[in-house]
Amino acid sequence: MAPHEERLSRRSMAFILAGGRGSRLHELTDRRVKPAVYFGGKSRIIDFALSNALNSGIRKMALATQYKAHSLIRHVQRGWNFFRAERNEFLDILPASQRYDEAMWYRGTADAVAQNIDIIDSYGVDYVLILAGDHIYKMDYELMIRHHVAAGADVTIGCLTVPRSEASAFGVMAVDEGDVVTGFLEKPADPPGTPDDPELTLASMGIYVFRWDLLRDLLIRDMQDDNSSHDFGKDLIPDIVKHGKAQAHRFPDSCVRSGPDAPAYWRDVGTLDAFWRANIDLTNFTPDLNLWDRDWPIWTYSELVPPAKFIHDEPDRRGSAVSSLISGGCIISGSEIRESLLFTQVHTNSYSSLDRAVVLPYVTVARHARLTNVIIDRGVRIPEGLVVGEDPGEDARWFRVSGGGITLITQDMLDRREASS
Repeated sequence: MAPHEERLSRRSMAFILAGGRGSRLHELTDRRVKPAVYFGGKSRIIDFALSNALNSGIRKMALATQYKAHSLIRHVQRGWNFFRAERNEFLDILPASQRYDEAMWYRGTADAVAQNIDIIDSYGVDYVLILAGDHIYKMDYELMIRHHVAAGADVTIGCLTVPRSEASAFGVMAVDEGDVVTGFLEKPADPPGTPDDPELTLASMGIYVFRWDLLRDLLIRDMQDDNSSHDFGKDLIPDIVKHGKAQAHRFPDSCVRSGPDAPAYWRDVGTLDAFWRANIDLTNFTPDLNLWDRDWPIWTYSELVPPAKFIHDEPDRRGSAVSSLISGGCIISGSEIRESLLFTQVHTNSYSSLDRAVVLPYVTVARHARLTNVIIDRGVRIPEGLVVGEDPGEDARWFRVSGGGITLITQDMLDRREASS
């Protein structure tokens, strides 16, 4: 972008959809919505969409919430309270509040925006960026908005390139040589290939750019359609493909990479296996997701905690961590930690070991516990001598074991185990 060019992000707002439960994460979303799930040692999933918007120059944001939103709202209020209205910047939280009908919550992704038309009107923006709040990635939205304007599109859709054999799990696009969308299909059995490679398919990221005046008209019309499911992917986007111009925007064109040769990193951490893997991957020598990048930081709420502490130095009782991320406030007391990620204020006691463990905040691990390939929920108290990850049959009696062999441990599961003994 030339120095004299105006940043379109200044004339844009981000509308983040953060109401989805994330049921495939099972007990991890029993008390919190998926965007509020912890990630990366100190962040929440929602921080990635919000940070991308902030780093892209967008200073007007709205966050639509619905399912069990308390922890998400509290996190945003604590960690994202630095916007200043006098500088014409803000982050509004928009819970489903039955604003138009006492029996009507948000009925779909498009309806979540439609029920807040008057609020968006008050922002005075030209462009609206619709975002999903439950994916892990870094992206410069300014580049996508500029692509939208240059293409003269009615909607521009962020998309990933995925193997055609795996594309049936996504909403996918058929495109022409200029990446104009000619077809939009939800989870098709036979996904279309791309013009440059028939074995690859363009899958929707759930990211859309619209001119606000056009989107406003589309939403009003959709609200009046009793046959609509009021969803972007099922209703509005297919209609634009038929009657207007939909442009595909390929993620690598605006991805913020960890290095010149690094892959374009995007993860849906919507299953226990994917959540565990994405966190454990951060312990790699050079992870594909760079959390140390000061040019594109991931903003979040940071608790005031002391540094991590490692104590005891005896042959069988040494506080140590290898190839691991240990957050502030942790005390590693005579324990061995390997290829693990520990969130804030985790305390491990003597003779215990953690191997490939994702441990959420405020967990205490008692003596002689051995935990391998696990996810431990917030606030869990691991009892003395507990062994998990060595006997799949025994693990499955008390805990949730994923298809990939990852064991989720919650306090309720441990309480039931204790009550039966």
